[in-house]
Amino acid sequence: MWRANSKAWVTRQFLIEWVHEVFGPSVKKYLQDKNLPTKCLTVMDNAPTHPPGLEDKSMEEFSFIDVRFLPPNTTPLIQPMDQQVISNFKKLYTKALFQRCFEVTSDTELTLREFWKNHFNTLHCLRLIDKAWRDVSHRTMTSAWEKLWPDAVPERVFEDVEEDAPIVEDIVSLVKSMDLEVSSYDGGVIEDHKTELTTEELQNILTEQQQVATEELSAEEEGRASVSTALIKEMCAKWVEVHIFVEKYHPDKAAVSHATNTFNDDAMSRFRQILKCRKK
Repeated sequence: MWRANSKAWVTRQFLIEWVHEVFGPSVKKYLQDKNLPTKCLTVMDNAPTHPPGLEDKSMEEFSFIDVRFLPPNTTPLIQPMDQQVISNFKKLYTKALFQRCFEVTSDTELTLREFWKNHFNTLHCLRLIDKAWRDVSHRTMTSAWEKLWPDAVPERVFEDVEEDAPIVEDIVSLVKSMDLEVSSYDGGVIEDHKTELTTEELQNILTEQQQVATEELSAEEEGRASVSTALIKEMCAKWVEVHIFVEKYHPDKAAVSHATNTFNDDAMSRFRQILKCRKK
């Protein structure tokens, strides 16, 4: 459910509307589909938009939902979404945004400035948000409960390697591919104001990543018929046309977004990477 707010905050009205139109019906259907008892515990942080007695005021139709609030002033410490989920989502959104900019400038005649000024709109933004949220991993969501409910998090989750590093490397690579200055956004956007990376560190990450990617692609191309650069560019342009056509006329926008994102990530991105390597 998408609603506009000039301050980008949830209001009581939005929250109640969300419970009635989205959350309540979705939870009820899920429990019924899974043949589970019709019971739900909802944990919320203590905020003005989450007033005590919320279940009494707005959930008569969904009395099976039990709402419990976290203690005041503890959100940054134990609230699951604050345990790297939001931070990881922001990085994934940044990656998706730069990936979209790179695709447009590679597959069309538009410059980055023209795309950003005349073609990027709220709908594009929502699609990127949807993609970024889908890309938040199950491991990230599970580990977010470590401080609040440690028994529910398998020990192996704690041992996993930090997920942010590959995402940061991808962002750096995309930005450099468009000849943008990395230093202008390295600490603020990529690391969410926590750990600033120097320009030298970012360039080292980029160099290493590009070297590995080039070696992998070169090894693969040796064992198969080489595809011409002209043909790759032609197919990328045709894919843009198909993408635009399907988005415009297909009735199920969510299904289209998921399908096109998957094809972009699993198929077309490989050929764009080949073009990048051949430009060197």
